[in-house]
Amino acid sequence: MNTVKCLLIIHLFIFSCHSKEKNGQTTEGKIVTFEKLDSIKIDYLGNPTVHDIDPVTETVLFMEHREFSEEIFVANFDGQLRTSFSKMRDVPDSYGGLMSTLRIDSDSTFIAYGYNGFLRYDFTGELLSRVKLKEFRVPNLTRKAMGFGMEKLGNKYLYVDQGSRDIDYSSIGSYNEIRLLNWLDPKTGEMEPFIQFPESSLFKSGKHFFRDSWTPAFSVSDDLIYVAFGIEPVIYVYQSYHPYTLVSSIPLDLPGYQNYKGTDRYVINLSLWQTSAKIDNIKRIDGLFVVAYSPGYNESDLRELYTNKPSQESRDFYQKMLKKYPPRIAILDSLGHLVSDFDTKGMLAQSMLVRNGELWMMEKPDNEVERDYFRLFRVGLKIED
Repeated sequence: MNTVKCLLIIHLFIFSCHSKEKNGQTTEGKIVTFEKLDSIKIDYLGNPTVHDIDPVTETVLFMEHREFSEEIFVANFDGQLRTSFSKMRDVPDSYGGLMSTLRIDSDSTFIAYGYNGFLRYDFTGELLSRVKLKEFRVPNLTRKAMGFGMEKLGNKYLYVDQGSRDIDYSSIGSYNEIRLLNWLDPKTGEMEPFIQFPESSLFKSGKHFFRDSWTPAFSVSDDLIYVAFGIEPVIYVYQSYHPYTLVSSIPLDLPGYQNYKGTDRYVINLSLWQTSAKIDNIKRIDGLFVVAYSPGYNESDLRELYTNKPSQESRDFYQKMLKKYPPRIAILDSLGHLVSDFDTKGMLAQSMLVRNGELWMMEKPDNEVERDYFRLFRVGLKIED
């Protein structure tokens, strides 16, 4: 057996053994939940979207996304707004259109990945550098929100592939063409698509799936890439360097998960994204997986959804489903076995963001009362007997 194989076996053994331990304690037979360790309150009236956090410089980067404008805000952890400015549309240093959330990349700068390339600004809004994209494609999918941005590894950024107009997604053969993730190089403007569906994936079952049902949720830890392909409740573990070898696949034990199995022919149904179970976000903390997921509608509720109803009754049904199927958090060991599962209630499950080894989440907005502030919480795992 060669040295590389020996090291890989040792790594997997340690990875497995560590999965039920935290600071020398085992999670077996214990309850693991979230514990709020710290909070940030920022006075702001509007609909803010947090893009990034830097615990070292105590900086929060957020935006107000309106129909015809976008404004960038820089705030401190003490809640004070430092600066605000716009880089949208007809300004000389515009990013054009954002294709990802903004990302803080130093103690005084952030990077925007947009139609006009990779643009680096300081916290006052001054443009410091711009690198044009080697290849530009209008994205099919863009999600600008906390928990859905680029992740840095070395000098590059890892991000989801945002689709291509060159692929016929209605064809069963498209599942052999799709690349799931991209390496983005802000110094050269180059993009390297990589990772395809493994043969064991649900998306290689010979069935058709709705568009973007495979949108990856991913995380990077210890030079490994952990990725779940949208509706498929499996975490695939890849090496983060060429040839990006698949190390393992971890089926997830998620309670009430309504696993969409696909169809025999391609269908366009816009409600499937809302009604299907899917993995929204994954993080690896203290040897455990923290997974934000939507459980999906059961068969009875799906039948009721597609019955004809008056407009008001349809709206009432939709609000009822939002309460019945809130996004949830599952905590699982390294083999995918469920340790704990709960509704975060006051926090947005999919907003999980790890910076400087700390897990941060955004507080849910109050749909009944307009607040003149928003809050972020630093969260830890709490283990109880």
